[in-house]
Amino acid sequence: MTMKGDKQGYGTLAVTLHWVSAVLIIILLITGFNAAAHPEAAEKAALLRVHIPATILMLLATLARLIWWALDQRPEAVAGPKWQKIVSKATHIALYVVIIAMLGSGIALVALSGAAPDIFAPGGTTRLPNFDLFPPRIPHGIGARLLVALLILHIAAALYHIFLLRDGLFWRMWYRTSGDARK
Repeated sequence: MTMKGDKQGYGTLAVTLHWVSAVLIIILLITGFNAAAHPEAAEKAALLRVHIPATILMLLATLARLIWWALDQRPEAVAGPKWQKIVSKATHIALYVVIIAMLGSGIALVALSGAAPDIFAPGGTTRLPNFDLFPPRIPHGIGARLLVALLILHIAAALYHIFLLRDGLFWRMWYRTSGDARK
């Protein structure tokens, strides 16, 4: 498998960044929703000690994906109805916009609240600010729910292509070997 993509599929770097991003998004959603719902400061801080470093990794992965996207060749478009191509493009753009907005609002929330020293205090913490009092909290919460909806749409489309259309679209975002032509 090559580092760069071609007409048939994405290259190793794009595939790796996609799946690393997917894992990070799942970690971020699980830790974020659980931290928001947890009343205990120590447990909330423990979740945020995972959430914040995962956010930094997600920021780096997203920047790398955007840079690589500009440099790499993408596979040819798959045959299909025009509405499907429009929904696909809109969903991918929305995913990037929401991810970047989530990263920005989360970083702003931690910066404005001054919570980082308490979150990363040795031995844990018994106090955290009320994050609901800071303006970035609202778009961060809305963005999280929107991200879940977009992920459901993205995964549903992948499953549709795998099990109903069987057009090989999914395999373009998977690791290939030379001469690999899966469907």
